[in-house]
Amino acid sequence: MNTPTTLRKRFALTATVLAVIALTVGGAISAIGISANASTPPAAPPAAGVDVAAVVGKKIIDWQSYSGRIEAVDRVEIRPLVSGTLTAVHFKDGALVKKGEVLFTIDPRPYAAEVARAEAQLAGAEARAGYTSTDVARGQRLLSDNAIARRDYEEKQNAAREAAANVQAAKAALRVARLNLEYTQIVAPVAGRISRAEVTVGNVVTAGAGTVPLTTLVSVAKVYASFDVDEQSFLRYVNPARAAGTSVPVYLGLANEDGYSRQGKVGSVDNRLDATSGTIRVRAVFDNADGQLLPGLYARIHLGGGAPREAVLVAEKALGTDQDKRFVLVADQTNHAVYRQVRVGSAQDGLVVVESGLKSGERIVVNGLQRIRPGDAITPTEVPMLPVADKAAANDADAKAKPAA
Repeated sequence: MNTPTTLRKRFALTATVLAVIALTVGGAISAIGISANASTPPAAPPAAGVDVAAVVGKKIIDWQSYSGRIEAVDRVEIRPLVSGTLTAVHFKDGALVKKGEVLFTIDPRPYAAEVARAEAQLAGAEARAGYTSTDVARGQRLLSDNAIARRDYEEKQNAAREAAANVQAAKAALRVARLNLEYTQIVAPVAGRISRAEVTVGNVVTAGAGTVPLTTLVSVAKVYASFDVDEQSFLRYVNPARAAGTSVPVYLGLANEDGYSRQGKVGSVDNRLDATSGTIRVRAVFDNADGQLLPGLYARIHLGGGAPREAVLVAEKALGTDQDKRFVLVADQTNHAVYRQVRVGSAQDGLVVVESGLKSGERIVVNGLQRIRPGDAITPTEVPMLPVADKAAANDADAKAKPAA
């Protein structure tokens, strides 16, 4: 007999069985759905839009950039050659002076008195020489008449020779006295720009190399720019030009300039390479007619060498960095991005020289590198390698760097 309790137990068991069956059927259906979805390939991402440009091919001259300092061709420390009281300073600090222009005056009166004394000694020596010369002539006549001993005649000759020597000594003393008097006027040995006067009027100055210079003078018509060239560049550019007797083009720019406004030439190369730094000191000569190049100024040097050569160039923004490597993304014929490692060189006319890894005419991604990866499909938009604005700036910089001969 089925009691109410028995019926409730049967009903609960039946419900449990039906729930298990439902869960089993639902899991199977879900598994079938997942399997069906897994067998369907995902949709390909859309091709990214990027700017591409053709690699530029042109003839270039290799240029190397260096840092240097401007030096004076002539630098003179003005020192007194005679001692005395400084009575006048004839220049303004920092002024341009001509060669031979008077800079300082030392009290000339003691030296003028020395000249007068030397002149008097010369006059006395000449008078003595004239008397002894006449005495020798008189002794010659007496000797021919046997009216004088030969010994007395020889004494007269010796006195005449001594008087002549005294005349020469007096003349030398007079030249020294006149030279010292001339040294009281200190003149500029070269044309250039004078520094400040280190000694003022009224001070006593002393002659000698160990004394403090009165001022310094530097030439300004031409200046040197000294810079250190690495060994590879020296062997590749400077040394062959020296051996062939040709000049290496050199351009100079100041710290406040964008380009290289002045053209010069290599004046000298040091006689040894510094083994510690692996560089050799090179000195270029530049005209300085306007006097704007002052010794000590920082100079940016552009050194060229070798004959023009074919090269490929790309924009700096087209280059990516992969650890210690540089790379570009090349757009192939199917419009996919292809990874290409490159070796870059110096900058030329706003672009960067690629020494290896690219050919002229190949298309590379110049804008949008961050949006794509190697192998991705791309939608390329053709643009010039150097935008019009950048081209104008590059042409302006190039004109400054290479003025007309």
